[in-house]
Amino acid sequence: MRFHAALALAACLAPAVAIFEDDAHHIDFHHALIGRPKHDATFFQKPYAGSKASLLYTISQNNTIGAVNPKDGTLVWRHVPPADARGQTSLRAGEDQDTVVSAVGDRVTAWSASDGRIVWDARTPGATVEDLEILEQEDGITNSDSKDPIVLLSGAEQAIKRLDGKTGRVKWTFEDASGDTPFQLSSSPSTIYYISLHAPMLGGSKLRVTSISPVTGKKIDQYTLSSDGEIQNRDDILFAGANTAAPLLAWTDKARSVLKINIIGTKGVTSITPPSGEPVQDIILHAPNRINSLAHFLVEYKTRKGQAAEVYHVDLKKNNIKKAYDLPGLFGRGTFSVSTSDANVYFTRITLREVTVTSSASDKILGKWEVKGIASLVGSWPVQAVSEVVVKGGSATAVRTALYFSNGQWVLIRNGEVAWERPEFLYGITSATWAELAEQEALAHELEVEGHQNVVSAYVHRVSRHVRDLEQLPAWLQSIPNRVLSSVIGKNDESAIDEVQHDHFGFHKLVIVATEQGRLAAIDVGSQGKPVWNVDLHDLAPGVTFTAPSVKAFRGYVEVKDPASPSAWYVNATTGGLLSPVDLKHESPVTTDKNIITFDLLDGKLKGFLNSAQGSAEPIWTFTPPSGERITSYVARPSVDPVASIGRVLGDRRVLYKYLNPNLVLVTSVIEASQSASIYLLDSASGQLLHAVSHKDVDVTRPIPATISENWFSYSFTLSSSATSTRGYQLVISDLYESSLPDDRGPLGASSNSSTVQPSDAKGDSNKPYVLSQTFQIPEEISHMSVTQTRQGITSRELLVTLPNSNAIVGIPRAIIDPRRPVGRDPTAQEASEGLVRYTPHLLFDPKWHLNHKYELVGIKNVIACESGLESTSLVFAYGHDVFGTRVAPSFAFDILGKGFNKIQMLVTVAALFVGVLFVAPLVRRKQINTLWQA
Repeated sequence: MRFHAALALAACLAPAVAIFEDDAHHIDFHHALIGRPKHDATFFQKPYAGSKASLLYTISQNNTIGAVNPKDGTLVWRHVPPADARGQTSLRAGEDQDTVVSAVGDRVTAWSASDGRIVWDARTPGATVEDLEILEQEDGITNSDSKDPIVLLSGAEQAIKRLDGKTGRVKWTFEDASGDTPFQLSSSPSTIYYISLHAPMLGGSKLRVTSISPVTGKKIDQYTLSSDGEIQNRDDILFAGANTAAPLLAWTDKARSVLKINIIGTKGVTSITPPSGEPVQDIILHAPNRINSLAHFLVEYKTRKGQAAEVYHVDLKKNNIKKAYDLPGLFGRGTFSVSTSDANVYFTRITLREVTVTSSASDKILGKWEVKGIASLVGSWPVQAVSEVVVKGGSATAVRTALYFSNGQWVLIRNGEVAWERPEFLYGITSATWAELAEQEALAHELEVEGHQNVVSAYVHRVSRHVRDLEQLPAWLQSIPNRVLSSVIGKNDESAIDEVQHDHFGFHKLVIVATEQGRLAAIDVGSQGKPVWNVDLHDLAPGVTFTAPSVKAFRGYVEVKDPASPSAWYVNATTGGLLSPVDLKHESPVTTDKNIITFDLLDGKLKGFLNSAQGSAEPIWTFTPPSGERITSYVARPSVDPVASIGRVLGDRRVLYKYLNPNLVLVTSVIEASQSASIYLLDSASGQLLHAVSHKDVDVTRPIPATISENWFSYSFTLSSSATSTRGYQLVISDLYESSLPDDRGPLGASSNSSTVQPSDAKGDSNKPYVLSQTFQIPEEISHMSVTQTRQGITSRELLVTLPNSNAIVGIPRAIIDPRRPVGRDPTAQEASEGLVRYTPHLLFDPKWHLNHKYELVGIKNVIACESGLESTSLVFAYGHDVFGTRVAPSFAFDILGKGFNKIQMLVTVAALFVGVLFVAPLVRRKQINTLWQA
């Protein structure tokens, strides 16, 4: 018996391999995202003083800190702060330092610049860090190997603190009791300048500058700049320099008719008038941040048609600002970046056509490159940039620029050529759905049209369709040699990523995603997650603010909705173009008049609605949880959930019939006071309660994910720690059958007619399932659940669970969590033949179950699955902070040849056999003839 159990366990574990080693990085993809980089906190920096190459450091607008390899765009290290972090975020690095320092929320952290390890961490509970700067000058109290940061705090503690660059301890504190709004810090060799917004009694704001000793933290001086009527809040300040390389404070009026600049430490204000001509839409000031740089800066003027720029020099001895030269205006959109080499300052101008480099000393062009390889960026423009310039012999020999484009792509251009692209627009996906490719959608639409016509019309339509298909015959014949050759050498069409195309195995499918930033995009999961198109929803719906857009795929188009707007928008699934009512009518599938039941959570109650073909909604049932309970979530059985068999064949060849109700919905509710959770199984057609179970000592502050598929459901919860129990995590799996007895169809087995909409116990119409459950103790928390899907439902299913603590996705084989596993005994021979093994209460996540293998998936919120063209294979897509996609074969790939199959050897063998037959056939015939003569 133990031998049979071991064989059954091996049979269960064999299909549990999530991914083979040679499939890693080929059938899956991972976009390790950072988000939109903050312009003032993105820079090239050597990770340590003796390094020969720089890394690209940034902190994004969603507070993610990371370092990117400028060579290929791969992520070197990354840290994601808590979601509740608030306030201004900063990332700074001192010259020739091996650390970078970040400020997020109430936390200031020093990171190892090369690998991202924490060097020290300082917190200010109740306060928020508004600004962070590095003191570059030696002043007698600075460690020789680490430079001290200074931080500006607001909130519970409004103060300035100087921290030790080696340990993070506080050296001194300057308390600000003025009531001003803290803005920024700047420093010089002898002074720290604290810039704040002072609100006079008559309204408006004035800029107040307070001088502080960097050694003692004592106040030296204070003055106020005249800025009445021009500054209302911190957003009205264009620029504030951090040190003597850019000792500037700049602002402008609402009409952008004049630019005012103050040299920090002086009371004078210089007014600069923008160039005449096209009205200025935006003014950007570009200045260096290296302490040894010349105090030169560039003012960029953006207009509706193009841009212009002026270069200025600051004389720190005379405290004046002088214009050096003008850069010619250009049509089209572009941007500037500033970089330094030794003390020299260089400005890089980037447009979609060219990259040029000029020195701050003169308007002579030191280098010029034509931009190439930006096909994926057509229709967008550069928004912000940082650059590194190599200057030799008075000319720029090389330049690399990290650009953030308006379509959300973060791109590095090296000497005019695109080196890599990072799809940062995919950060913060709020909704995703699967969509078919154009040719698949078109064929399905044509077949549906034929299915709703009479025989003659359908026959004529099909003949016409085949005639139209003949137009593609020449191209198909021309593609045969390439397809045959690719098949022989192992490069199948599903591996091509140059364009979206249909493959025979159905691996090329589109996922349409919507992000919290209001972008809508399509991703080809069969092409390493390549973005196919990417549009801004604000361009499709001007004036609408998207907060949490959701998408739903139909035949050929995608419906986009947002809770902030009652309207809906329809977008072509293949191109991303907005569909008009005429286009929508053409794309819409053929439908018949039918009523369907939907449900929604309203006022703490789950209500079912009967939606008619005319669009009216009539409430037909309401599920109200018991008093004190609060519904937290609900999940329904997928609308497409194929089932290969209506029963489960037992070892003795009897059958347990599955309870297959397409209207099942699983409801989760909690009671905070008693720390309990309840699970309810409902029939959404009638609202009837089919099953209920409760659990005590549940940490109701943690997620309780659940999923339902075929005739089973699963959920997980966290146990709260108490005097009698410790904190733990449990996974519950339940099977639904029509009866507990084999070969029994339950009370409705003999009924010829029944109703699920209006069940009646008196008439015998009410049929509740027999529920068989088992609970497993698991090693860590699960935040989300889903189930693999295949075309026919023949392949074994996998339970896909998201592990936030491990940053992983695990596919648990269905056989491992089968509720029919015998408890307290070994399985019988018949049970072992079903694949059952002895129940063990502890379920460890086998490393082979991890779908992400070496990838670290951060912030995954949802996982969706879809069938492919092969019954053995299911496509998986996960999104949240990161984006991940793969394909799994829970029962192995039984309907496709493996990558190791040697097609060339097979062809050689067949050819050799054919030649052998031709050679041997005459000999055999001669022998037969000779045998007849001898007889």
